[in-house]
Amino acid sequence: QVQLVESGGGLVQAGGSLRLSCAASGLIFSIRSMGWYRQAPGKQRELVATRGSDGRSNYADSVKGRFTISRDNSKNTVYLQMNSLKPEDTAVYYCNAAITTAQGFSVMENDYWGQGTQVTVSS
Repeated sequence: QVQLVESGGGLVQAGGSLRLSCAASGLIFSIRSMGWYRQAPGKQRELVATRGSDGRSNYADSVKGRFTISRDNSKNTVYLQMNSLKPEDTAVYYCNAAITTAQGFSVMENDYWGQGTQVTVSS
């Protein structure tokens, strides 16, 4: 019913930039938070950045000062601007959102994930 569609991944040289986009679609009542996680080969999935409906942002220490998360609530879309990319940023990036859906008079919040988009940073 609810889907997160990601775009913007690709191959970039170290020091370059990419912008990821994730749009939520479906019967959405509200979105409490949206964010990005990543998983590099041989590593666990980790939080990159989140942004709440109140505009509050949270970043992993490893990306602070380089990545910027933004959100367009009217489009149910979250972005991740990645600057000064490093080879260690190479990973599959996953969009995540806490979304409340409505059916009739019932509402429920669930955690949704995108399919992932590959970001590769060459040295």
